[in-house]
Amino acid sequence: MAKRVEATNVNAFYGSFKAIENVNMVVEPKTVTALIGPSGCGKSTFLRSINRMHEVLPNARVEGTLTLDQENIYDKHVDVTAVRRLIGMVFQRPNPFPTMSIFDNVVAGLKLNGVTKKSVLQEAAEKSLRSANLWDEVKDRLEKPGAGLSGGQQQRLCIARTIAVEPQVVLMDEPCSALDPISTLAIEDLIFKLKDRFTIIIVTHNMQQAARVSDRTAFFSIDKTGDPGRLIEYDDTQKIFSNPSVKRTEDYITGRFG
Repeated sequence: MAKRVEATNVNAFYGSFKAIENVNMVVEPKTVTALIGPSGCGKSTFLRSINRMHEVLPNARVEGTLTLDQENIYDKHVDVTAVRRLIGMVFQRPNPFPTMSIFDNVVAGLKLNGVTKKSVLQEAAEKSLRSANLWDEVKDRLEKPGAGLSGGQQQRLCIARTIAVEPQVVLMDEPCSALDPISTLAIEDLIFKLKDRFTIIIVTHNMQQAARVSDRTAFFSIDKTGDPGRLIEYDDTQKIFSNPSVKRTEDYITGRFG
C-alpha cells in the first residue's frame, strides 16, 4: 500500500557542511512528486534522506523528522533494512547486477528477504516485469544476463527489481538522464501507470519531464555556492509551471537562472 511521506525541519549534512536546510513538505500516497532546481541545491541529497541512503556516506547525517505514515524512519528502534525495503530507489544510471540473469535480477530482493519458493519467485518476476512494461520483450530470455539489455530496458529492469518487493514508496534519481528520447518516454509512461500503486518521488533536471509526469513539484535552490539548499516553493505542478507564487521559481522555470 502506498504511504504518505512527511518531512519536518529536515537538515542533511556531509561532515560539517550543511547540504539542505529546514525542508518541510508532505507527499501524499499514489502521487508523483518532482524535485527540480539547479545543480548542487540538494535535490538528490533530500531524496536519499527519505530512505536513509544518505547516511551510508562517511560522516553524513540527517536531522529533523521524516515520517512514513506518521512513523519516524530515523527513530533509533527503526530497522534501516526494513526502511529501504518499504522505500525503494531507482538510480540515475541503470545498474542491473551484471553477473545475474534477467530473472535473478528481478527477484534478488525477494531472495534477500528469505523468499525461496520457485513458484512464488516466478509469479513475482512476471508480475513485476509486466508492471515495468518489459515482460513481452524478455519473457523468452529470462536466463540471459540483465546487462545484455539496452539502456532503456536495463532501467525498466531496475524498476521491476525495485517494485518486486512491493515497496510503498519509489524514489527515482534522474532515471532518464542516461537514456535516449524513446526510452525516456517509455519510463515516463511507466511512472504514470505505477502511481496507482506507489507513492513516487522523482528528481529531474528536465522541466518538460517534471511537467508531464508529476502531480506536484518542489523547487529547491541555493543562494550561492557553499550555502545549504532550501525548498523555495512546493505546489501543484500546473501552478508551479503556469503561475508560481515565488519570483525565483518563475526565473528558474523560464531559464533566467540555473
